[in-house]
Amino acid sequence: MANPIRNGRLMGKRSIVTGSAMGLGEAVARRFAHEGAAVVCVDVKPVPNEQTVQSLLDQGGQAYSVIGDVSSS
Repeated sequence: MANPIRNGRLMGKRSIVTGSAMGLGEAVARRFAHEGAAVVCVDVKPVPNEQTVQSLLDQGGQAYSVIGDVSSS
C-alpha cells in the first residue's frame, strides 16, 4: 500500500478498529485507511498499536491511537 487511495470507498468516513495492533484488526485498519477512512486504532498493546498507526501515517493516511480494553470482564 505504498500509494494510498485518495478517492476510495471510505473517503471522508471515520472508523474505529479494535485489536488493531496485529493480526486481523491490523489488516482491517490498513484496508480502511487504504480506502480513505480516518482510522481510530484501539488496542491494549501500546507499542504495536503505535507502530500500526505510524505506518498508516507514513503512507499518507489519517490514523489515531487509543490504548484500551473493550472486552467485557
